Amino acid sequence: MAQSGGWLPQHRNVVIASFFAWTLDAFDYFLLVFSIGRLASDFHTSISDMTVATFLTLAMRPLGAFLFGLFADARGRRPALIASVLLYSALELASAFAPTLAAFLILRALFGIAMGGEWGVGAALAFESVPVRSRGAISGLLQSGYPCGYLLAAIAYGLLFDRIGWRGMFMVGAAPAVLVLYIAAKVPESPVWLEGRVSTGKRRPWSGLAAYWSIALYAVILMTAFNFFSHGTQDMYPTYLQKQRGFSTGTVSTIAIIYNIGAICGGLLFGRLSSRLGRRRTIAIAAALALPAVPFFAFSSNPAHTAIAAFAMQFMVQGAWGVVPVYLNELAPAALRATFPGFVYQLGNLLASSNAKLQSLVAIAHGGEAHPDYGFALALFSGTVAIVLVVLAALGPERRDVKFTAQ
Repeated sequence: MAQSGGWLPQHRNVVIASFFAWTLDAFDYFLLVFSIGRLASDFHTSISDMTVATFLTLAMRPLGAFLFGLFADARGRRPALIASVLLYSALELASAFAPTLAAFLILRALFGIAMGGEWGVGAALAFESVPVRSRGAISGLLQSGYPCGYLLAAIAYGLLFDRIGWRGMFMVGAAPAVLVLYIAAKVPESPVWLEGRVSTGKRRPWSGLAAYWSIALYAVILMTAFNFFSHGTQDMYPTYLQKQRGFSTGTVSTIAIIYNIGAICGGLLFGRLSSRLGRRRTIAIAAALALPAVPFFAFSSNPAHTAIAAFAMQFMVQGAWGVVPVYLNELAPAALRATFPGFVYQLGNLLASSNAKLQSLVAIAHGGEAHPDYGFALALFSGTVAIVLVVLAALGPERRDVKFTAQ
């Protein structure tokens, strides 16, 4: 059985596909983050109003997680993953040709549906395929796909943005569609899902769900805090570097590359540590260690000091996040493993989707319309949410290394 045996070539292929699906998903999302200032100028609106685009993307992700999750639980993880990757790639390309702000916002909302479907499906496929002892390490690896996508977006921004503009960047964002060829050729279906189809004949995805309402509620609250933690330290940070610190495109790109390397390292380390220390304890440790970095992350004016602080902050932010994929999959009811983790994660995204708008309003309230204090907003949000995460992690349930079954 894949969950208890050793590694096989198909395990590697599944992990590669799930990792790159999330990496390229994040790459497409963060192209928007780097482009907000130029988009606001081209569409003749304010940066604060332009953050509606990120809000819509995040707010629509629960719908995608629900729809694609149900599809994956009923028809298989592999076809659902292929459909999600194809759809978010097509919508990213369509965004490049948006003629008006209204059209662009509609496309970003639809992109959010497609993006929301990928994470839960890819994680379920991976964790149902790999050996149990590898779950913590694979969790950190899969979640590191998110900062890897951010890193790729930062590189693309530094190399291409001044030459091809935001429309060209979104054209580049259609590249993930190529991943579908690899999934179709190399990635097998989840053995746990296949076992359920064979043994039960007819799957009953809603059976026993009522008993999970308290866990689901906890998971949504936890993921709301987690999404404020990540988006609260990431989405407005390029704008802070550009507008408040006045750093050049090259400097912003370099700092973003450095802090995403930190995020990747943190996810890999803490994901692996969670198999030894426990999922909740590892989350709490990473969140607590983010607190000393907050003032340096939000108030340093020297580019080198800013880069070091941002590296440390994202090391801890994504360190905590590195535990999330395996933690939610181990909490999930068996028949809804593709739906439950992605849906509670994206509901948390929905509740935190106003982050960029709120941070922008706080920055204006503290610094004024002419000189918004984004640093203050970043410090306020990141420090508060880190404390909340420590408390939530201490209070939650844990099912480390639980055996995955079909029903």
